Amino acid sequence: MSRDSRDATGSDATGSWDGTGSWDATGSWDEDGPPHPLALRRTGRSEQEPDRLPEIRELEALGWEPAPEELAWVFLPYVWPPADRTWIPDRSTHWAVDTRLDGHGHVTGVEATPLAEAELHDLDRETEELLDALGLPHRPPGRLWLLRPVGPHPTVGAVLDHLRAVAAERGVALRASPELLALTRAELAALTGSGPP
Repeated sequence: MSRDSRDATGSDATGSWDGTGSWDATGSWDEDGPPHPLALRRTGRSEQEPDRLPEIRELEALGWEPAPEELAWVFLPYVWPPADRTWIPDRSTHWAVDTRLDGHGHVTGVEATPLAEAELHDLDRETEELLDALGLPHRPPGRLWLLRPVGPHPTVGAVLDHLRAVAAERGVALRASPELLALTRAELAALTGSGPP
């Protein structure tokens, strides 16, 4: 097999290069891996939204950043280098906010209620459908993913800017697709020095 993003048949491959230069066609959601040790100090449901959890803030101070929520990057934790990704249990609360207005557009009341499990599953449905279309397994439920920047980039946002620029240069649309998946895997492998020479 040639060492590029195409397999022997010439179609785009969806695997990545591991640290030894071997082809890894699976990726991983780290299904059996433990959460980051900082997450073990806290248990129970929190009324905080995901980005306000204390463990997220502690991990951010250590250089971790929440994985992007844009659907274009739904697969990102799956292909991100394992040494630079981690997860914590999602003990946050997702809120539905109902705002009432009067006839003049002035707010007359605001009510926030936690989303029920069924509603949370509905939020995950689009993510699951995109992963199905990419041929990837569903994310393990109840996890918040965090990433560290790779290569010369100082932030995960800078890595994403690099990926966006490469995608634009190669005419790859910025949407969850096999093309963006293959490009992302190849670029991450190149940035970490685990890609083909």
